[in-house]
Amino acid sequence: MRLLQHHRIVNLLLLATISLRFSTVSLADNWPQWRGTGSNGISTAESIPTHWSTTENVAWRSPLPGQGGATPAVWGKYLFVTSADGDDLVLIAIDTDSGKHLWQRKVTDGNQNARAGEGNSASASPSTDGEHVWVFFSRGDNFTSAILACYDYSGNEVWKFDVADRFGKIDIQFGMTSTPVLHEEALYLQLLHGAMKRGDDTRTGKVVKLNKLTGETIWEVDRETIAVFECKHSYASPFLYSDGNQQFLIVHGADCTTGHALDDGRELWRLGGLNADNDPENKAYDLYFRFVSSPAFGQGKIVVPTCKNGPTFAINVNSELKGEVTGKESVVAWSIQETPDVSIPLIVDDLVYLLHKDGKMQCIELETGSEVYHQRTHTVQHRSSPLYADGHIYFCGKDGVCTVLKAGRDFEIVAENDMAGETITASPIVANGTLYLRTYAGLYAIRK
Repeated sequence: MRLLQHHRIVNLLLLATISLRFSTVSLADNWPQWRGTGSNGISTAESIPTHWSTTENVAWRSPLPGQGGATPAVWGKYLFVTSADGDDLVLIAIDTDSGKHLWQRKVTDGNQNARAGEGNSASASPSTDGEHVWVFFSRGDNFTSAILACYDYSGNEVWKFDVADRFGKIDIQFGMTSTPVLHEEALYLQLLHGAMKRGDDTRTGKVVKLNKLTGETIWEVDRETIAVFECKHSYASPFLYSDGNQQFLIVHGADCTTGHALDDGRELWRLGGLNADNDPENKAYDLYFRFVSSPAFGQGKIVVPTCKNGPTFAINVNSELKGEVTGKESVVAWSIQETPDVSIPLIVDDLVYLLHKDGKMQCIELETGSEVYHQRTHTVQHRSSPLYADGHIYFCGKDGVCTVLKAGRDFEIVAENDMAGETITASPIVANGTLYLRTYAGLYAIRK
């Protein structure tokens, strides 16, 4: 009898261990928010297809009611995606096994197109923690307001408010596309915008922390710069940096990049010099220098893109990263006179991949900034950010052609997969062993 009880206990412990392992793996395989679990565009999944079409290796295709550039968020069997549906802005829950729509909720109306239809109000990506999902929509004529909302997994609204009512009227030419950061019990937002008048002195943005379950403001701080005109407008997203020693929020826009403390929002460090020394009186100062691409981080460094023909910087996350760090040799590791403009840099091991908007891929050494290669891929406008999975780099052109590169120092195109002309501006993601591609017309689940 004792021997039987011993075996039962051993079996129960074994089952518990297996269950814990599967639970841990499942958590790691979700894609809870913009740029994934590590906020770095990297998936640990294996055996992801490198070749596909609109039918080959397609588990399912789920139609969408309208366009949007937001990537999905995935947790277990739930996939969440935002979209325009005529004038309405909606949140859709989809079953990851079948592609069936579980429910659709109208969050607000007032969809507005931008850049001749290239973008719209459904640009910020949703975020989820396994129980709730958060969405952020810019809306209204000239994008003067924005709605932030929280829903549960049954589609019930938990809270919702107009960000403009609480933090001031939004004034940004192509809409507030920034995706909030979800971390522990809070949401973090960067609200960087301002009037499109050359002589306007309104140069203050805001950084905000909210209670994720109630929407209540925990803190809001002003972020002052001397940026003018369109330079005040940032379409980039904030990110949380954490390496075990330091933890802070990265905010990018208005001619500079800043780090902020999570407890009270105070500014910890500032990197300037991104736009002609941040001096509007400088003849080289570009009045249209608005950031779209966001910083990337990894291996103890932050890679800071700018826009257009501006530079890219890399800074060291060390004990010297505090206060004004512009030109500080112990902090600024390197700079190059090229930048991806729209796509977020991708850091894998000791290399940085910069996807330029014309489809050229530039690979540089993370430590030194030395160029490894700069090669042309598919020649078309690229709006998506690259993804790394299982030794490969995935990215898509606006015309629906998705390129797969072999990661590493040797440039090698593994595949070019044509989605039959379906427009793509959203970035590819991988969750629970499946590659998801969001086009203007539908959502594809790709797996072997």
